[in-house]
Amino acid sequence: CFIACYLPTLISPWIPILLGLHMHFSWATTCPEECRCDRTFVYCNERSLTSVPLGLGEGYKTLYLHNNQINNAGFPLEMHNVASVETVYLYGNQLDEFPVNLPKNVRVLHLQENNIQTVPRAALAQLLRLEELYLDDNSISTVGVEEGAFREAISLKNLFLTKNHLSSVPIGLPEELRELRLDENRIAFIAEDAFENVTGLELLLLDGNLLMDEGIAPGAFQTLVNLKTLSLARNSLTVPPPNLPAEFLVKLNLQDNQMNEIPLTAFRGLHRLERLDISNNQLQSLTQGVFDGLHSLRQLTVRNNLWLCDCNIKWVILWLKSLPATLNVRGFMCQKPERVRGMVIRELTLELIQCPNSTATVPQPTLLSSSTAESATQTAFTPARSRPTPKPPRLTLPPPTAGKDREQKTNDPVGPMQESLRVSFAVLNGSCIQVSWVSMFTVTAYKVTWVKLGHSLITGPMQESLVQGAREGITLTTLEPKSTYRICVDPLDAFNNYHPGDNTICSEVTTKSASFHSGDNATGTEQATQQDPSSPFLLAGLIGGAVLVVLVVLLSIFCWHMHKKGRSESSKWKYSRGRRKDDYCEAGTKKDNSILEMTETNFQIVSLNNEQLLKGDFRIQPIYTPNGGVGFRDSQRRNNSTSYCKNSVPESDTCHK
Repeated sequence: CFIACYLPTLISPWIPILLGLHMHFSWATTCPEECRCDRTFVYCNERSLTSVPLGLGEGYKTLYLHNNQINNAGFPLEMHNVASVETVYLYGNQLDEFPVNLPKNVRVLHLQENNIQTVPRAALAQLLRLEELYLDDNSISTVGVEEGAFREAISLKNLFLTKNHLSSVPIGLPEELRELRLDENRIAFIAEDAFENVTGLELLLLDGNLLMDEGIAPGAFQTLVNLKTLSLARNSLTVPPPNLPAEFLVKLNLQDNQMNEIPLTAFRGLHRLERLDISNNQLQSLTQGVFDGLHSLRQLTVRNNLWLCDCNIKWVILWLKSLPATLNVRGFMCQKPERVRGMVIRELTLELIQCPNSTATVPQPTLLSSSTAESATQTAFTPARSRPTPKPPRLTLPPPTAGKDREQKTNDPVGPMQESLRVSFAVLNGSCIQVSWVSMFTVTAYKVTWVKLGHSLITGPMQESLVQGAREGITLTTLEPKSTYRICVDPLDAFNNYHPGDNTICSEVTTKSASFHSGDNATGTEQATQQDPSSPFLLAGLIGGAVLVVLVVLLSIFCWHMHKKGRSESSKWKYSRGRRKDDYCEAGTKKDNSILEMTETNFQIVSLNNEQLLKGDFRIQPIYTPNGGVGFRDSQRRNNSTSYCKNSVPESDTCHK
């Protein structure tokens, strides 16, 4: 009775341990000899295998076979019956067809970086539980995908076809698909029903294809009611595609196209859109209200467009200044006209924008020029609104010193009594500019900002300094010689408020040359005849440069002699002797040159592998033109082979195999 009662209690803790040891030893006995097995993983990668090793038993979930030399004949039938394997890595092998006899319960399949050209329905019909399929960087063309092949994988959710030879969207996609990547292909046409059965698609990438406006059917994206991310970057669109899916779209990429306008209704209904990228296009202006319906927008990128800062940009300035802090806008920078090139549109003032028949007050400059000691620029400004300050006495700038070396040029349509603020800019030397001002109203402080300008854009950092209202000027130092700086003075009124656009005065001032010395005319000739202290360094540099040139010439003669000698002794390069690189072209798939692609009307096919060409049929694939042309006509079929011609080939030319 004692044994019957207590024996189960003593044995039960050892049962899991015994089962674990049994499973461990059973797995060890079913691990292929060429591989290494660890728990549920089988490592057969990078072993120069030409076929899948035999003897794989149950219990393993992940099979690593990547970076081998496995071909299509290397899959045994017994592999299909291994039910425990869920993930297979087969990238970096020598497959040219979609493999068959894969484990029947595989969920994730990596087939990147092979040479797969065809995808048959029968192969995918065996993989009823496949959820993720990676076919990136292969040689799959539209004619190589059997119609409805991907639909056979009824559980497929993620399909990756980046960097292939597809000219259109594959017909017959699985209904459960959630993510589809077709970027870096040759797709030039998307039919009306291309995505008819994939209403659950959430991410679609079409970057780097040959899409033009007429290549996208008007209702191509309408059925994608659950789409959240749509990317059409690096195509040839001139306007956004019509009828975008508006219900759930969160991210829209349209950068690197050729868009020159955006219709007012282009983004209508995209109430959930959070990210929009229209950078690197040909946009010069935007229609007012084009972003009004984007209530959820959080990031807008518009870099590298041809923004024209004229009257049509005023609404953009006001819109940018009214945006909440939650919306990040990047890239609004003037490209035209030249006087505002490189300036941020948000910081533009009304005085900098030229409008026809404008009633806005434009500051009138008063210029002082000097040929020797000093050059200055004066700018007068009349504020647009009145201030509750007592009428001060009349203030004017002191007149310039009389003399033949200094003259005054004045263009002042506003009377001195009406001028409330006058600013002058005096160039002292190659690194200093004196900024002076006289104000007719109460000023608490002045904000002085300056930035260096280049040929097209701002080339230096923006600097600023705050000056007390009692002071009448500031000297800007450590500037670069012979450089143009944009200097702005912004007064702070008695109410401690800045009013950019009303009171700001800006001007562009150029510093003098570094070798120019002012105020020393008596000794100018003597200084000009002094010896440059850097002369010894210049002489040393010339000598060193001459020695370097001699060494380079000697080395070139030696290399030329060795190259000539090597060519005379080698015979393996005789087949290419006298042939220029542009006399012929070789194309095809990455690992199979039996498929030739021709893009010229006159060509010569040079076969480097006759045996491979004689194995069976071959096809000449159509190459789409850079502008997205898709018109093709079939050529005559001869000897059980297929070929195609481009419409751009003259009628007198014939298409040869």
